[in-house]
Amino acid sequence: MRMHDIIILLLIGLVGGFFGGTLGLGGGAIIVPALVMFMGMSQHEAQGTSLGMMVLPVAAAAAFNYYKKGFINVNYVLIIMAAFVVGGYLGSLLSVHLPANILKKVFGVFLILIALKMIFSK
Repeated sequence: MRMHDIIILLLIGLVGGFFGGTLGLGGGAIIVPALVMFMGMSQHEAQGTSLGMMVLPVAAAAAFNYYKKGFINVNYVLIIMAAFVVGGYLGSLLSVHLPANILKKVFGVFLILIALKMIFSK
């Protein structure tokens, strides 16, 4: 791996971590598009890499600050986490069989729809 790639990956991680810690987004909204745009990864590679780096202790370090301030509902976390494991498994089964160009378009449309909903909701 070249030093240039390491620096880009460090910047992607830093920006993703910053926005993950401040706004609760990082993997899907920052890491995946950045890996596609700046590292030339396919949509599949970027999504897999993002999921791979999200496992403990990365998320735990950020969540700990929220927990200390009382901003984590542990009961909700446990229920969502259990469903997320199932949903993540099923979603990945579908995703790995979709063509990369379709997956990239679906991903982009999904981000746009979420952005529009957040911008125009009261």
